[in-house]
Amino acid sequence: ALGWACWKAYLGRPDTDGIRCQGMLILGNALRASGLVEDALSVFEANLALRRRCWSRDENFIMIAQGNIANCLGDLKRHDEALVLKREIYAR
Repeated sequence: ALGWACWKAYLGRPDTDGIRCQGMLILGNALRASGLVEDALSVFEANLALRRRCWSRDENFIMIAQGNIANCLGDLKRHDEALVLKREIYAR
């Protein structure tokens, strides 16, 4: 519930607002922690797209977003896909 509240509070902000991006991250983490991993995966994928669009020069942001997606994929037993992402992260 707290993750949704955080997301709703910052939804109206522009895409380039860092707090909005953090709200997405908090929502994704809350969903994953609640066992709603597929929902979390969707949020993390949207977060990665936003980070690539607005903060493409900050590799740390990109790697964190990719790591979140890889963790969800692992939780969903999609290990081959998770491995591809983890290799991409570690190659940097």
